Amino acid sequence: MNIMESNDVEEDGLYTEDGTVDINNQPANKLKTGGWKACRFILGNECCERLAYYGMSTNLVNYLQTRFNQGNTTAATNVTTWSGTCYITPLLGAFLADSYLGRYWTIATFSIIYVLGMAVLTFSATIPGIKPACDSNGCHPTSAQTAACFVGLYLIALGTGGIKPCVSSFGADQFDDNDETERIKKSSFFNWFYFTVNIGSLIASSALVWIQTNVGWGWGFGIPAVAMIIAIIFFFIGSRWYRLQRPGGSTITRISQVIVAACRKSMLQVPDDKSLLYEIEDAEANIRGSRKMPHTHQLKFLDKAAIERESDHRKGWANPWKLCTVTQVEELKSLIHLLPIWASLIAFATVYSQMSTMFVLQGNTMDQQVGPHFKMPSASLSIFDTLSIIFWAPVYDSILVPIVRKFTGHRQGFTQLQRVGIGLVISIISMIVAGILEVVRLHMVRKNNLYDAETVPISIFYQVPQYFLVGAAEVFTNIGQMEFFYGQAPDAMRSLCAALQLTTNALGNYVSTLILLIVTKITTSNGSIGWVPDNLNRGHLDYYFWLLSVLSLINFFVYLWLAKRYTYKKGT
Repeated sequence: MNIMESNDVEEDGLYTEDGTVDINNQPANKLKTGGWKACRFILGNECCERLAYYGMSTNLVNYLQTRFNQGNTTAATNVTTWSGTCYITPLLGAFLADSYLGRYWTIATFSIIYVLGMAVLTFSATIPGIKPACDSNGCHPTSAQTAACFVGLYLIALGTGGIKPCVSSFGADQFDDNDETERIKKSSFFNWFYFTVNIGSLIASSALVWIQTNVGWGWGFGIPAVAMIIAIIFFFIGSRWYRLQRPGGSTITRISQVIVAACRKSMLQVPDDKSLLYEIEDAEANIRGSRKMPHTHQLKFLDKAAIERESDHRKGWANPWKLCTVTQVEELKSLIHLLPIWASLIAFATVYSQMSTMFVLQGNTMDQQVGPHFKMPSASLSIFDTLSIIFWAPVYDSILVPIVRKFTGHRQGFTQLQRVGIGLVISIISMIVAGILEVVRLHMVRKNNLYDAETVPISIFYQVPQYFLVGAAEVFTNIGQMEFFYGQAPDAMRSLCAALQLTTNALGNYVSTLILLIVTKITTSNGSIGWVPDNLNRGHLDYYFWLLSVLSLINFFVYLWLAKRYTYKKGT
């Protein structure tokens, strides 16, 4: 090798091989961009953003009850419906990020909408005329004041739609998949990303819930709004160190082209020699920001879109609605393969949503006194979910993975789907524990005739195990599925697949709303008080927890069947 060739190799090694560029749209230099030096700003941004989100959402069910006179069922369904919307809007953000804006500019743009929503919500809790008037007889909200509150909430739901699907993927983009060392670091990034998320959640569920309960809702919402502004500033400070993945053009258009082209050629036979299927000759795929994908043998009908005919070309160019590359076909195949796993994770999100609704309402009926002068707000019990995550995330990464690796030989200890499955089992146990606690609580109500008591003399801290178990389940399932959807996604669909993963939370919240409405409809027939009345001492919240436990168990067996049949992408 001569001197010139040696210099070329050294220079080639300076740049990433995954197509990322720097903020100036130049090839990303490995020494100057990406890695943990870029991720510190992304993690700092996410910590502040999650503080803002959880600082506003953790205690929302109590806010709607006390300031807007909503009953248990109404407040809980409003929270889960809004929370579900927060996880459905990422589909819009992901589409814009993958297709046109890129993750960096999508995060920046939607953050502004997010801050606007936080401001409107804060004003609705502080400015006379916009906030409900309250006196000794309670609060008296007008329809306009209620509308102002929900306008703020749904602006936040829209703003978070551009952040949720992009931040974790944007952080993972800082590590080159083609570099073995960086690929290992990427796996650790998802653990530390979730760890950082919950540092923000820890502050929100402790300090901010206390401020909302004891100081006022204006301060309780104003502080998260300021935190969101800090998150944006922190994000922009790190711009010079970021690696940016170029947007690949409209994902929806590419998917539609494959379906249309395959249908047009439905009568053709796919050749036995798959090398005859159409693919461009360049080293990279014709999809900007994407590497070529090898052909797979599943979903053979879609391969017909890549059967090349002379009539598919016009003036030397392939008509994309008649002829698609193998990579384009494999993109759609990858997305379809993810859908069954995606559907089987909705039940976990349904269980998770109980923390911000039924767990809080259950805690409202228990003894919150801590010492002579302090009461523990029921929403603050979610701090133990957060502490569980903060405990388990580093333990999993630093202790559990090396131990399990010795037995499995897998570099990450568990496969991604094994990790998710363990979390599903833990989530079922959390529902069982919550149900047992409710049985004990109701037994005390009946034994001591406390049907009309505001609180039952059983400490709220008996709820800690169910919160702690949900936190442990999150470390396994949420982080596992985050890494799974990113790793299995085609290069130009990573934001979309991250959004797909998040929509399990949306549907989980919607399913929770639907189950609660159905349960209420059935159990209140013939004049019965129902399982979840406004006075839980006269209801059967334990039956509701048992129902979720059974549904989750059935879902787990379905998940096992699907996971066993899933084939991972090569190299994951």
